[in-house]
Amino acid sequence: QVHLVESGGGLVQPGESLSLSCATSVNILAINRMGWYRQAPGKQRELLATIVSRGDTNYAGSVKGRFTISRDNAKNTVYLQMNSLKPEDTAVYCCNAFYKYTDYWGQGTQVTVSS
Repeated sequence: QVHLVESGGGLVQPGESLSLSCATSVNILAINRMGWYRQAPGKQRELLATIVSRGDTNYAGSVKGRFTISRDNAKNTVYLQMNSLKPEDTAVYCCNAFYKYTDYWGQGTQVTVSS
């Protein structure tokens, strides 16, 4: 089983940056794929970015060029660096791990972009 703990959400103004962290309870290199999702009120959950065990990354078109997913293997932590934030980025952001054919989810962290 994998426990995921997110941190780093908050309130920022448009154009600012924010970094989210997701700490895993198992060796991050053993996790097939990790990803960041978000869900805004009244909208479907959206996949933002993924990183697989060998390090390849992938991004949704809505965040490509603004968001960066990365990981620190020593800390078993994955990050989401978010730049040039927009009001439409406001949502609950959630970390996901696909490990041994099972999806695991963090509790989510609120990101609010507002002036």
